[in-house]
Amino acid sequence: MCRLSSSRNRVQAVGVAMLVAAFALDAASVASAEETESELLVVPIDVLGTRDDPTLVDSFEEMKPYKVTIPGTEVTFEMVPVPGGTFLMGDPDVDGAGPPVKVKVDPFWVGKYEVSWFEYDIWNFDLDITRRKALDLEPTKLDPRADAVTRPTPPYTDMTFDSGHDGYPAISMTQLAARVYCQWLTEKMGHYYRLPTEAEWEYAARAGTQTAYSFGDDAEKLGDFGWFEDNCGEDREVNYHLTGKKKPNPWGLHDVHGNVAEWCLDGYDEGWYAKLAEMAEKNGGVVENPVNMPTKEYPRVVRGGSWYDDADACRSAARGYSEDWWKIQDPQLPKSVWYHTDATFVGFRLVRPLKVPNKQERAKFDPVIPKEARTKNAGR
Repeated sequence: MCRLSSSRNRVQAVGVAMLVAAFALDAASVASAEETESELLVVPIDVLGTRDDPTLVDSFEEMKPYKVTIPGTEVTFEMVPVPGGTFLMGDPDVDGAGPPVKVKVDPFWVGKYEVSWFEYDIWNFDLDITRRKALDLEPTKLDPRADAVTRPTPPYTDMTFDSGHDGYPAISMTQLAARVYCQWLTEKMGHYYRLPTEAEWEYAARAGTQTAYSFGDDAEKLGDFGWFEDNCGEDREVNYHLTGKKKPNPWGLHDVHGNVAEWCLDGYDEGWYAKLAEMAEKNGGVVENPVNMPTKEYPRVVRGGSWYDDADACRSAARGYSEDWWKIQDPQLPKSVWYHTDATFVGFRLVRPLKVPNKQERAKFDPVIPKEARTKNAGR
């Protein structure tokens, strides 16, 4: 079946439906069956961007799991604290993931779930701006900066491919789109969000383990923890599943194995681990907070495997990467910088470092938007 068979009218109708659904439902309540509200810090909207924000702390000991509402909506997301530490990154039994290297990462929060359509659509379809205008709401003090962040051109088809929206992870975005979403969320929330580095992703996924998966070495148990080719079903064009329906890893993260592969900040380099080993040798045997920032469009790293993959691709150390065929059905010339039409198995997860980067440090991670795509709401 051609994934671009849906008409523009259908896309517009879906957009209207999402406008209603995104504010009628709480995304986290759809995803979570194991809430522990007594341990969860609920961050009031009115303290975002102020010194009264209870998540503005100086040490891991003060970090708490938190839940926050995106201002101007009823959509929430949850973040889980991850202690800084040292681990052995890589796996000699995984192609492109060796030799294993000792890596140190600083503390950070990471998304409990993959970013959902509810969250992503607010930016992708201007739903916060639309709702503000429709209800004659006053913008928050952070809204003007968030509104100034570039938004994508409209998708040319229903990017769920009629395979489920409410409570499902957002898919088929480019790494650029995921990074600009994080940039928008940073301005919207007054917290600094970005994609995880490849090292941070593996550290959080392993959750203190050194086995093939966060639950051990037995691939027969993968079905209890993730959706992959053996249990995803074949009844839809995109066989992804609701987030949070499988068991979490030891640090409480859901769907790190399977469902959708997750973007990292890094460009893919098959020889990256050999380079890391050289860095470690010059730094007392350990590499601190490594990241291989991309210098070209392809390939870029995805981690975790997906519904589309076999069990080996869902291992904690398994590395995937983007390819140009991910846009093969894109009818536009030049092809969109925002959508990977054929990568219906790719989404992302948020990271928020404990140490807030300064302007110079942020510049290293900020996305570079092509000139032709920089106009806010271009094409709308």
